[in-house]
Amino acid sequence: MKNLKKLLLMSAITMGMLATSCSSDNNIEPIDPSDNEPPIPSGDTKLNGSVDEDRTLDSSETYSLTGILSVESGATLTIPAGTEIIADTDTDESDATNVYIVIQKGGQIEIQGTSSAPVIMRSNGQAGTWGGLIIAGNAPTAAGRNATAEVGGIIYGGEDASDDSGSINYLVLSDAGASINSESQFNGLSLYAVGSETSIQNIALINGADDGVEFFGGTVSATNLYLENNEDDAVDWTEGWNGSLDNVYVLHTIQNFSTAIEADKENGNPIISNFTAVSTTGGTALQFKATSGATITGLSLSGYDNAVDIADETRTDLSGIVLNGATADLTLDYSADPTVDVSMFDWISNRGQVSVLPSSIEGNLTLSANNQYVISSTVSIEDGGTLTIPAGTQITARSDAETDATSIYIVVQRGGMIDIQGTESNPVVMSSTSGVAGSWGGLVIAGNASTDAGVDATAEVGGIIYGGETDDDNSGSINYLILKDAGASINSESQYNGLSLYAVGSGTTIENIAIMNGADDGVEFFGGTVSAKNVYLENNEDDAVDWTEGWNGTIENTYVSHTIENFSTAIEADKRNAMPKIINFTAVSTKGGTALQFKSTSGAEIEGLSLTGYETIIDITDDNRTDLSGITVDGVIVNKTAAYNAEATVDVNMFNWVN
Repeated sequence: MKNLKKLLLMSAITMGMLATSCSSDNNIEPIDPSDNEPPIPSGDTKLNGSVDEDRTLDSSETYSLTGILSVESGATLTIPAGTEIIADTDTDESDATNVYIVIQKGGQIEIQGTSSAPVIMRSNGQAGTWGGLIIAGNAPTAAGRNATAEVGGIIYGGEDASDDSGSINYLVLSDAGASINSESQFNGLSLYAVGSETSIQNIALINGADDGVEFFGGTVSATNLYLENNEDDAVDWTEGWNGSLDNVYVLHTIQNFSTAIEADKENGNPIISNFTAVSTTGGTALQFKATSGATITGLSLSGYDNAVDIADETRTDLSGIVLNGATADLTLDYSADPTVDVSMFDWISNRGQVSVLPSSIEGNLTLSANNQYVISSTVSIEDGGTLTIPAGTQITARSDAETDATSIYIVVQRGGMIDIQGTESNPVVMSSTSGVAGSWGGLVIAGNASTDAGVDATAEVGGIIYGGETDDDNSGSINYLILKDAGASINSESQYNGLSLYAVGSGTTIENIAIMNGADDGVEFFGGTVSAKNVYLENNEDDAVDWTEGWNGTIENTYVSHTIENFSTAIEADKRNAMPKIINFTAVSTKGGTALQFKSTSGAEIEGLSLTGYETIIDITDDNRTDLSGITVDGVIVNKTAAYNAEATVDVNMFNWVN
């Protein structure tokens, strides 16, 4: 890349003659610092060239950055709240690497955004279409005094650790990361030997083709950073940076990014407090190269394939990497409840709305339909707690080859409540990122109703305690829920289901649910008295509906679809017969299989049964069982030779809301 002086000279020749500051032809007119009146619009809003006198932009204007804007030593560029600067790299002649803002050593920038009116710097929405914001300071760097930056030939570095390059407050910077070559790229915010008196807080760096922010030595600190989908590293440092970061939230939702943190070269032992990083697509969270390190407290990682990567395989001394109070442990995933509340960045209008659900909910938590929620571990709604999920909310479970899918599920403990408020036009959706059956554990509800397992029984999944003597127990309500991809396998005998109901009481409401693509049962009732209505079950590979332990509720308007191999049955019933009622049950198979299976003394009272495409209609697993009086269809004891292929008793069109 050409150095800055040559670029400025070329710009001067092209434009005629640049003034020693932003000219009246291309830039903002000088504002008298003593003038208390607001700046007068110039009528010309192109920004480029050299700023060597104090300048204040006008927030009522939208500016076009058409080249390099260089704030020289001794000058200050002030950008008031609400100002928008758009990098112009849309023409064929434009070079994205020649469009950026640089604050030279001795220059200053004052970005005066507010939460209601942040300063915006962006391009056309495409990552890598400009060079972002660069600040060069006089603080120490391992590169030495008067080092030359890899971008723009910018000179940086000195001996003034407390150097002041100005202040940045409430800035949203997006679309940067222009590529110089395969080894060098611009970042969103590049900080070259910036000193500790520089103030940086409340910054969003979004949609960058390289790093979000990179520190090249220096002593500057930053507070309240939001970094989303920067395709190399969210936070990067090198050359012995030894400042601090406080309250950082990183979000990765696209493929081909690299890391949440990359640290390289000498260890200046920067201090990081409260760092939350969330990925919906895997990747590496923290990468340390050479002898780099840091002290990080309040670290919370979610969804990454690899938590800590040491790039040098021969490095055995990790004492310089302290994570949550201890030397880095490469076997830990550092998953924890978020230490940074993403809602603190609600001032960013174009941020991705992805949040991590906490592992434990003890009070009342209401989600937002505007957010997408990620879980990569167990979410437990405790006794006395309530989770409210409004219509349209999406919750995604993330598991991978390194993650135990059986540890990823939502459980409503005894005494807890869930309130799923989906609608026909906006159902709540719970699924996995992979779309693979069995990649998480689904939804589990434990109640205080009666079960043949007794009071305070222990579930086969998660050691959950369930069962009591309150048959009208209320665990909340579920309406219009789509639940996909569950059925994580514990062992050959035990698996999670889509919806597991352990001694759930009749005060609980379950209506309009769809459970699909499960590796085990769609819904299983373990005792209890709860009923369900309007249930759609598709391609759950074991049983669509399963009950045991004396369940005696009702299931009404159920449609079962089997179109893949390796499922088992439409209904499996086991153990004691408490005579549950099945009203209007239609099951259709294109792959044969078994329709209804009864084990032990189990049974049911079935009305409105319609079965199509099954090889086996009624399977009584106990060959010695001759008394079938506990199994009735339309008031008559079941006939094992009957086809029960009546017209569908449930119109599948009633589930058109399922997508």
